[in-house]
Amino acid sequence: MKNYVLSDDEVTFFNEHGYLRLEAVFSPAEVDVMAEELDWQIDNWAGTGPGWRGEWRKVYMDDDTERRSKLTALHDLHRYSTAWCDAVTNKRLAGSIADLLGENVELHHTTLHAKPPETGHPFPMHQDWAFYRHEDGRYIDCLVHLDDTSDENGCIRFLDGSHKGGVRKHITRFPDGSYCEPHLPTDQYSLDDTVPVPAKRGDVVIFHLHMIHGSRINQTDRVRRLVRMGYRDPENVQLGGQSKIRPGLMVWGRRPRTEGQMPFSTEI
Repeated sequence: MKNYVLSDDEVTFFNEHGYLRLEAVFSPAEVDVMAEELDWQIDNWAGTGPGWRGEWRKVYMDDDTERRSKLTALHDLHRYSTAWCDAVTNKRLAGSIADLLGENVELHHTTLHAKPPETGHPFPMHQDWAFYRHEDGRYIDCLVHLDDTSDENGCIRFLDGSHKGGVRKHITRFPDGSYCEPHLPTDQYSLDDTVPVPAKRGDVVIFHLHMIHGSRINQTDRVRRLVRMGYRDPENVQLGGQSKIRPGLMVWGRRPRTEGQMPFSTEI
């Protein structure tokens, strides 16, 4: 089958390594509008706090940095702004995902992760599957870059080819049994073993749901803004986690109907 957007080499690279950088998906003018709308959402809707909990923080940060580290986050940006509704339906991006997942592509979620200057929250090694568990790997996450990224400001880092190993067991509890955000054991998975994937403003870095990844703290004097957008095959059943049961927009193709399936309810 002829690809919609990606070259055969790009498809092969993604399947082998588990990630792919798409250059200049959004034009400078589009990014200007998206960034302006994102800043408005940050000022009016987003929350800023200490970020993910867990014993991993003692490994990734010294005591002073750990106390000061912050993360600014917001879910479902496309529900707050026309610019971001346009972004999730971008044809080049949706077509690229269709080249990897198949002819039907459903938006699952959007999430802002902004790292404030100097002490912007690092991310421990993890798989996104742990946050929105699905029956199989027909799911791709996309990182839309509103700022240039580097290792200094906390660009994404991947454990090359790790998606081939399937789902790993994550730590989800402190030693006392209380909850913490899912992450992989720090004595088995290290950022030092990962590949940094810096990108430019307007680029999108895409990766497999089972890909192991993380990022370092933002050490620069400027905010680092990324928006994650998750897409899946609509027939990939969600088992639990973020946005479970809630239907998403079809950004490519159609939603197949299984035997006995009812249309979506209009009731809350």
